[in-house]
Formats: sequence, structure tokens, C-alpha cells
Amino acid sequence: MNSIIFLLLLSAVAWFWFDTQRTQEVAKGLCKQVCGQLHLQLLDDTIAVARVRLRRDNQGRWGVQRTYQFEFSDGGNNRQQGTVIMRGMTIEILELPGYMDRIISPV
Repeated sequence: MNSIIFLLLLSAVAWFWFDTQRTQEVAKGLCKQVCGQLHLQLLDDTIAVARVRLRRDNQGRWGVQRTYQFEFSDGGNNRQQGTVIMRGMTIEILELPGYMDRIISPV
């Protein structure tokens, strides 16, 4: 019985890790696309997980919400911080302070 619980726990952790990696790649692609459209540079070509939590959507279903932070620049020496919030594979909020208003997608 303990081995079944261990395998279930291991499977859940593996699923969560792979799902987080896939979501991070989608979020990074979106950030690159928006930065490119605004003639900004996504610095270090990375985004970092800032928060992971369970949240309900508009229909009351539970889902994993991940908040990522990244740095961007307009080509100068200034580094600014942006934020993207994903619920599953769907973008919920994208913020680039000083360059565009907040994009909020209904989820």
C-alpha cells in the first residue's frame, strides 16, 4: 500500500514539474512576442517563477495559477521588471510598466 501511495505522489510531482516547464515556455514565448512588437528586449532570455497557487476561474473550477517575472529593456542600460500571470496555458495578465497598459484576458 505504501508503494502505491509513493508512486501516486511521485506521479503528481512529475506531472506538476512538466506542466510548470511547459507553461513557462509558453509564457516566455508570449513575453518575447510582446517585447518584439514594442521594440523591447527580453533580458537574459529568461522568466522566473515568482508565485504558484491554486485559484478558481470564472466558472468556479480550480486551476493552477503561476506568476512569472522577467526583465526587459528598451535598448539602454535600464532594466525594468515585467510580470505575466498564467492560468494553465492561458495568459491572464501581462504587465510591462511604462510601455503598455495591463493586458487582462478573461479566463
